[in-house]
Amino acid sequence: QVQLVESGGGLVQPGGSLRLSCAFSGFTSRNYAMRWYRQAPGKEREWVSGITSAGSTAYTDSVKGRFTISRDNAKNTVYLQMNSLRPEDTAVYYCNAGTYWGQGTQVTVSS
Repeated sequence: QVQLVESGGGLVQPGGSLRLSCAFSGFTSRNYAMRWYRQAPGKEREWVSGITSAGSTAYTDSVKGRFTISRDNAKNTVYLQMNSLRPEDTAVYYCNAGTYWGQGTQVTVSS
């Protein structure tokens, strides 16, 4: 059974940091690129970042230089380190692998 479980969200002040984790199981991670998406209230879900099985990374423009994606295949976990957070980063963040999705974790950036 495929599972992706996100954690690490919460409330943080502007300029703060959070690290999201996505623990996955039930599939061979080396066969999948792993991605993070987010969905803000009233908006469509958008792609944030991705990492291939070989470790190549990509980011949407709005998070470049602030977010870092990484993966630990031995631990079956993908991370999203988020620094210099802004109110517009507020959203539910989802982990994705192919057609599989996690349940999401809420990130709120507010003073």
